[in-house]
Amino acid sequence: MRTLDRYIFRQLILPVGGAVAALTAIALLSQSLTQFDLVVERGQSAWVFIKITLLSMPQLAGLIFPIALFVGTLVALTRMQGEHEFTAAYASGMSLMRVAYPILRIAIYFTLISLLVNLFIQPLTNRAMRQELFNVKNDLISSLVKEGDFSTSESGLTIYVQKIDQNGLLRQIFIRTDEPDGKDQTFAAREGRIKKIDGSSLLIMRNGSNQQLSGKGVLDHLTWDEYSFDITSYFTSDDYLQYKEGDRYMHELAFPVRYDYEKTVWQKYYAEANARIANPLYNLAFVMLAIVSVLGGRFSRNGYAKRIAIAAAAAAATRIFGVVVETASASAWVINILQYVVPMVPVFISLRLIRKHDGRTTSLRPQALQAKSALRPL
Repeated sequence: MRTLDRYIFRQLILPVGGAVAALTAIALLSQSLTQFDLVVERGQSAWVFIKITLLSMPQLAGLIFPIALFVGTLVALTRMQGEHEFTAAYASGMSLMRVAYPILRIAIYFTLISLLVNLFIQPLTNRAMRQELFNVKNDLISSLVKEGDFSTSESGLTIYVQKIDQNGLLRQIFIRTDEPDGKDQTFAAREGRIKKIDGSSLLIMRNGSNQQLSGKGVLDHLTWDEYSFDITSYFTSDDYLQYKEGDRYMHELAFPVRYDYEKTVWQKYYAEANARIANPLYNLAFVMLAIVSVLGGRFSRNGYAKRIAIAAAAAAATRIFGVVVETASASAWVINILQYVVPMVPVFISLRLIRKHDGRTTSLRPQALQAKSALRPL
């Protein structure tokens, strides 16, 4: 039996792995398109774009794995059933439940991986992604300095940059400060770069000059090779980094800090915590539906399109209803129990169909033995 288990396991692991790879590639492409404005509109580097795209992937694992398991299992089981491999297994005395053991083992592996991702990897990567997006949002170059435009801050600082390179280098800079005492300054430089030093934003300019009108009406002119201009006070932001429900660890969701804001959203925290534990169960549910759609009925030479369509519709309905329940749980904590019930309903229904099939195949085992002997070479 162990030999047959290993054989079925090997037959399934390749289609399932291919489905995971294909869906992951599609998800990467989708996420890259949504984050493409980081490069086009905000002038961020390609590394920031790739980093944010990859950090968003663990959050999509809960959607990718069940679908990949469903598709991969269908492909493998349809091929093996078409080659009468399961007919021979039934004739040797194996039940459908016994045949399904190696298939369910793959589902359990993916369920545990999904649970690990939801509990530990997802909040870690979400926090890193949130930090990157916060840095992009508050980046002085991307938020206020526009290529070829005069930008004026609320404090009265006017800055013009002719060109911004992808590496953040500013070319042909002009700056004018609006001082309250009337001693305005103007700066002109060939190039410069904004750097963070000890919490301050410094514009380090090279090959430039500055002019300032003194109190006696004399224009002071100074040229320099390098000049550091502190622009922190001119570009202040009231934004602060705030983690959402999906960015928090399980202990933060179960025992939120006693802030007034968190007291008002504790139901959302509990809904998120239960969703992370319940969502991996969809891996098991989708695999059970795939098993029943191919092996849960009579053998057909014309394929199993009708049963597969019904199983696919049931899987889609289950997942959609699960999302609805998860959303409703944020407003009523009692509904959280349904987050576990929804994925387990297909599992119980599939188990009942498997037992029904096993009872039918037990009575038909003599015919299966005849089919096995007919498959033997003469």
